Amino acid sequence: MKDKPNYFEVNRATWNKKVAIHAHSDMYNLEAFKKGKTSLMPYELKALGDVKGKSLLHLQCHFGQDTLSWSRMGAKCVGVDLSDEGVKLAQQLNKELQLDAEFVCCNVLDTSEHIKETFDIVFTSYGTIGWLPDLKPWAKMIAERLKVGGMFYIVEFHPIAWMFDYTNGKAEMKYHYSQDEVIYEEYEGTYANQTSKMVSKEYGWNHGLSDVVNALIEAGLQIDYLNEYDESPYDVFPDLIRTEAGMYTIKNQLFPIIFELKATKL
Repeated sequence: MKDKPNYFEVNRATWNKKVAIHAHSDMYNLEAFKKGKTSLMPYELKALGDVKGKSLLHLQCHFGQDTLSWSRMGAKCVGVDLSDEGVKLAQQLNKELQLDAEFVCCNVLDTSEHIKETFDIVFTSYGTIGWLPDLKPWAKMIAERLKVGGMFYIVEFHPIAWMFDYTNGKAEMKYHYSQDEVIYEEYEGTYANQTSKMVSKEYGWNHGLSDVVNALIEAGLQIDYLNEYDESPYDVFPDLIRTEAGMYTIKNQLFPIIFELKATKL
Protein backbone atom coordinates (compact mmCIF):
# COMPACT_ATOMS: atom_id res chain seq x y z
CA MET A 1 0.00 0.00 0.00
CA LYS A 2 1.79 3.05 -1.31
CA ASP A 3 0.52 5.56 1.28
CA LYS A 4 0.91 3.33 4.35
CA PRO A 5 3.98 5.15 5.78
CA ASN A 6 1.95 8.37 5.74
CA TYR A 7 -0.69 6.75 7.97
CA PHE A 8 1.89 6.11 10.65
CA GLU A 9 3.44 9.58 10.37
CA VAL A 10 0.05 11.27 10.77
CA ASN A 11 -0.64 9.09 13.80
CA ARG A 12 2.81 9.81 15.24
CA ALA A 13 2.23 13.56 14.97
CA THR A 14 -1.13 13.24 16.74
CA TRP A 15 0.33 11.09 19.54
CA ASN A 16 3.22 13.51 19.97
CA LYS A 17 0.66 16.26 20.64
CA LYS A 18 -1.33 14.03 23.00
CA VAL A 19 1.60 13.32 25.33
CA ALA A 20 1.71 16.70 27.10
CA ILE A 21 -2.10 16.85 27.34
CA HIS A 22 -2.33 13.33 28.75
CA ALA A 23 0.51 13.92 31.19
CA HIS A 24 -1.58 16.71 32.78
CA SER A 25 -4.91 14.85 32.65
CA ASP A 26 -6.92 13.40 35.51
CA MET A 27 -7.09 10.06 33.69
CA TYR A 28 -3.34 9.53 33.80
CA ASN A 29 -2.98 11.21 37.23
CA LEU A 30 0.76 11.56 36.89
CA GLU A 31 1.35 13.08 40.33
CA ALA A 32 -0.31 10.13 42.10
CA PHE A 33 1.67 7.78 39.86
CA LYS A 34 4.94 9.45 40.84
CA LYS A 35 4.01 8.95 44.49
CA GLY A 36 3.61 5.22 43.98
CA LYS A 37 0.11 4.59 42.60
CA THR A 38 0.09 1.83 39.97
CA SER A 39 -1.39 2.59 36.55
CA LEU A 40 -2.22 -1.09 36.01
CA MET A 41 -5.80 -2.33 36.12
CA PRO A 42 -7.17 -5.49 37.79
CA TYR A 43 -7.28 -7.53 34.56
CA GLU A 44 -3.60 -7.23 33.73
CA LEU A 45 -2.47 -7.55 37.35
CA LYS A 46 -4.40 -10.80 37.73
CA ALA A 47 -3.25 -12.20 34.38
CA LEU A 48 0.48 -11.57 34.82
CA GLY A 49 0.69 -12.21 38.56
CA ASP A 50 4.15 -12.02 40.12
CA VAL A 51 6.51 -10.52 37.55
CA LYS A 52 9.52 -10.14 39.85
CA GLY A 53 12.70 -11.15 38.04
CA LYS A 54 10.95 -11.60 34.69
CA SER A 55 11.77 -9.78 31.47
CA LEU A 56 8.85 -7.88 29.95
CA LEU A 57 8.40 -6.16 26.59
CA HIS A 58 5.59 -3.59 26.57
CA LEU A 59 4.29 -2.78 23.09
CA GLN A 60 2.80 0.66 22.31
CA CYS A 61 3.56 1.94 25.80
CA HIS A 62 2.59 5.65 25.32
CA PHE A 63 4.67 7.53 27.93
CA GLY A 64 5.50 4.44 29.91
CA GLN A 65 3.30 4.44 33.00
CA ASP A 66 2.35 0.76 32.72
CA THR A 67 5.92 -0.17 31.78
CA LEU A 68 7.19 1.61 34.89
CA SER A 69 4.45 0.07 37.03
CA TRP A 70 5.67 -3.40 35.99
CA SER A 71 9.22 -2.22 36.67
CA ARG A 72 8.23 -1.19 40.19
CA MET A 73 6.93 -4.74 40.67
CA GLY A 74 10.36 -6.14 39.85
CA ALA A 75 10.17 -6.88 36.13
CA LYS A 76 13.03 -5.96 33.80
CA CYS A 77 11.12 -3.90 31.25
CA VAL A 78 11.52 -2.52 27.75
CA GLY A 79 8.81 -0.23 26.37
CA VAL A 80 8.23 0.50 22.69
CA ASP A 81 6.22 3.37 21.22
CA LEU A 82 5.83 5.26 17.94
CA SER A 83 5.79 8.67 19.62
CA ASP A 84 9.10 10.46 20.12
CA GLU A 85 7.54 12.67 22.79
CA GLY A 86 6.05 9.66 24.55
CA VAL A 87 9.39 7.87 24.73
CA LYS A 88 11.14 11.07 25.87
CA LEU A 89 8.72 11.50 28.78
CA ALA A 90 8.95 7.78 29.63
CA GLN A 91 12.73 8.07 29.85
CA GLN A 92 12.43 11.16 32.08
CA LEU A 93 10.00 9.36 34.41
CA ASN A 94 12.25 6.31 34.54
CA LYS A 95 15.17 8.49 35.60
CA GLU A 96 13.11 10.52 38.09
CA LEU A 97 11.71 7.38 39.72
CA GLN A 98 15.14 5.69 39.69
CA LEU A 99 13.90 2.61 37.84
CA ASP A 100 15.75 0.51 35.27
CA ALA A 101 13.31 0.32 32.35
CA GLU A 102 14.43 1.02 28.80
CA PHE A 103 12.41 2.71 26.07
CA VAL A 104 12.72 2.46 22.29
CA CYS A 105 11.03 4.77 19.78
CA CYS A 106 9.89 2.81 16.72
CA ASN A 107 6.86 1.54 14.86
CA VAL A 108 5.69 -1.49 16.81
CA LEU A 109 5.79 -3.58 13.62
CA ASP A 110 9.54 -2.84 13.39
CA THR A 111 10.30 -3.88 16.98
CA SER A 112 12.48 -6.84 15.96
CA GLU A 113 14.71 -4.51 13.94
CA HIS A 114 15.49 -2.51 17.11
CA ILE A 115 15.33 -5.14 19.86
CA LYS A 116 17.04 -8.51 19.51
CA GLU A 117 16.60 -9.97 23.00
CA THR A 118 13.76 -12.30 23.90
CA PHE A 119 11.37 -11.89 26.84
CA ASP A 120 9.41 -13.91 29.37
CA ILE A 121 6.39 -11.68 28.77
CA VAL A 122 5.14 -9.53 25.89
CA PHE A 123 2.36 -7.20 27.03
CA THR A 124 0.03 -4.71 25.36
CA SER A 125 -3.16 -3.02 26.49
CA TYR A 126 -6.13 -0.79 25.63
CA GLY A 127 -6.22 0.94 22.27
CA THR A 128 -3.28 -0.68 20.52
CA ILE A 129 -4.13 -3.02 17.63
CA GLY A 130 -6.50 -0.54 15.97
CA TRP A 131 -3.46 1.43 14.79
CA LEU A 132 -2.18 -1.52 12.74
CA PRO A 133 -3.37 -2.35 9.21
CA ASP A 134 -2.42 -6.05 9.41
CA LEU A 135 -2.05 -8.21 12.52
CA LYS A 136 0.03 -10.97 10.89
CA PRO A 137 3.37 -9.07 11.03
CA TRP A 138 2.45 -7.92 14.53
CA ALA A 139 1.89 -11.50 15.71
CA LYS A 140 5.06 -12.68 13.95
CA MET A 141 7.06 -10.02 15.80
CA ILE A 142 5.53 -11.07 19.13
CA ALA A 143 6.56 -14.68 18.52
CA GLU A 144 10.09 -13.54 17.61
CA ARG A 145 10.46 -11.57 20.83
CA LEU A 146 9.12 -14.28 23.17
CA LYS A 147 11.23 -16.94 24.81
CA VAL A 148 10.04 -20.53 24.43
CA GLY A 149 7.41 -20.93 27.13
CA GLY A 150 6.97 -17.16 27.29
CA MET A 151 3.59 -15.45 27.70
CA PHE A 152 1.83 -12.95 25.48
CA TYR A 153 -1.02 -10.99 27.05
CA ILE A 154 -3.35 -8.41 25.54
CA VAL A 155 -6.30 -6.63 27.11
CA GLU A 156 -8.07 -4.47 24.56
CA PHE A 157 -11.31 -2.74 23.71
CA HIS A 158 -13.71 -5.12 22.02
CA PRO A 159 -13.98 -4.89 18.21
CA ILE A 160 -17.74 -4.29 18.50
CA ALA A 161 -16.95 -1.04 20.34
CA TRP A 162 -14.97 0.14 17.29
CA MET A 163 -17.94 -0.32 14.95
CA PHE A 164 -19.19 3.03 16.21
CA ASP A 165 -18.18 6.57 15.33
CA TYR A 166 -17.81 8.61 18.55
CA THR A 167 -16.51 11.86 17.06
CA ASN A 168 -19.80 13.74 17.57
CA GLY A 169 -20.03 12.81 21.23
CA LYS A 170 -22.43 9.92 20.73
CA ALA A 171 -22.18 6.35 19.45
CA GLU A 172 -23.23 5.96 15.81
CA MET A 173 -22.76 2.51 14.24
CA LYS A 174 -20.75 3.14 11.08
CA TYR A 175 -17.91 0.63 10.53
CA HIS A 176 -17.65 -3.09 9.81
CA TYR A 177 -16.70 -5.40 12.68
CA SER A 178 -13.58 -6.45 10.77
CA GLN A 179 -12.73 -3.78 8.23
CA ASP A 180 -9.78 -3.94 5.85
CA GLU A 181 -10.25 -0.36 4.63
CA VAL A 182 -8.52 2.35 6.61
CA ILE A 183 -10.70 4.54 8.84
CA TYR A 184 -9.80 8.23 9.08
CA GLU A 185 -11.12 10.38 11.91
CA GLU A 186 -10.47 14.03 12.67
CA TYR A 187 -11.86 15.57 15.84
CA GLU A 188 -11.11 18.05 18.61
CA GLY A 189 -9.81 16.78 21.94
CA THR A 190 -8.55 13.38 23.13
CA TYR A 191 -10.01 10.51 25.13
CA ALA A 192 -8.20 11.77 28.24
CA ASN A 193 -9.23 15.42 27.81
CA GLN A 194 -12.28 15.91 25.63
CA THR A 195 -12.27 19.69 26.14
CA SER A 196 -8.75 20.09 24.78
CA LYS A 197 -8.51 22.19 21.63
CA MET A 198 -5.93 19.94 19.97
CA VAL A 199 -7.09 18.37 16.72
CA SER A 200 -6.59 14.60 16.59
CA LYS A 201 -6.00 13.24 13.09
CA GLU A 202 -5.99 9.45 13.15
CA TYR A 203 -5.86 6.49 10.78
CA GLY A 204 -7.04 3.16 12.15
CA TRP A 205 -8.31 -0.30 11.31
CA ASN A 206 -10.92 -2.63 12.83
CA HIS A 207 -9.85 -6.20 13.67
CA GLY A 208 -12.36 -8.86 14.68
CA LEU A 209 -11.48 -11.40 17.37
CA SER A 210 -10.84 -14.09 14.74
CA ASP A 211 -8.18 -11.81 13.18
CA VAL A 212 -6.40 -11.55 16.52
CA VAL A 213 -6.64 -15.23 17.39
CA ASN A 214 -5.70 -16.57 13.96
CA ALA A 215 -2.74 -14.21 13.54
CA LEU A 216 -1.28 -15.42 16.85
CA ILE A 217 -1.92 -19.10 16.05
CA GLU A 218 -0.32 -18.68 12.62
CA ALA A 219 2.72 -17.13 14.32
CA GLY A 220 3.12 -20.27 16.44
CA LEU A 221 1.46 -19.26 19.71
CA GLN A 222 -0.97 -21.40 21.68
CA ILE A 223 -4.08 -19.56 22.89
CA ASP A 224 -4.55 -20.18 26.62
CA TYR A 225 -7.78 -18.22 26.99
CA LEU A 226 -9.97 -15.53 25.48
CA ASN A 227 -12.39 -13.65 27.76
CA GLU A 228 -14.90 -10.88 27.06
CA TYR A 229 -16.24 -8.39 29.63
CA ASP A 230 -19.16 -5.96 29.83
CA GLU A 231 -17.09 -3.29 31.55
CA SER A 232 -14.18 -0.98 30.91
CA PRO A 233 -11.67 0.36 33.43
CA TYR A 234 -11.65 3.66 31.49
CA ASP A 235 -14.38 6.21 30.84
CA VAL A 236 -13.55 6.63 27.16
CA PHE A 237 -16.87 6.11 25.38
CA PRO A 238 -19.97 8.36 25.51
CA ASP A 239 -22.53 7.92 28.29
CA LEU A 240 -20.77 5.21 30.29
CA ILE A 241 -22.02 4.48 33.79
CA ARG A 242 -19.59 4.09 36.69
CA THR A 243 -20.13 0.95 38.80
CA GLU A 244 -19.56 0.51 42.53
CA ALA A 245 -16.36 -1.37 41.65
CA GLY A 246 -15.04 1.67 39.78
CA MET A 247 -15.53 0.17 36.31
CA TYR A 248 -17.65 1.61 33.50
CA THR A 249 -20.58 -0.01 31.70
CA ILE A 250 -23.04 0.94 28.98
CA LYS A 251 -26.68 1.63 29.78
CA ASN A 252 -28.79 -1.23 28.34
CA GLN A 253 -25.63 -3.28 27.77
CA LEU A 254 -25.87 -5.39 24.59
CA PHE A 255 -22.23 -6.20 23.84
CA PRO A 256 -18.84 -6.56 25.59
CA ILE A 257 -16.56 -3.53 25.94
CA ILE A 258 -13.20 -5.28 26.38
CA PHE A 259 -11.54 -8.64 25.80
CA GLU A 260 -8.40 -10.23 27.16
CA LEU A 261 -6.29 -12.94 25.58
CA LYS A 262 -3.34 -14.92 26.91
CA ALA A 263 -1.10 -17.06 24.73
CA THR A 264 2.09 -19.09 25.12
CA LYS A 265 5.01 -19.65 22.76
CA LEU A 266 5.53 -23.39 22.47
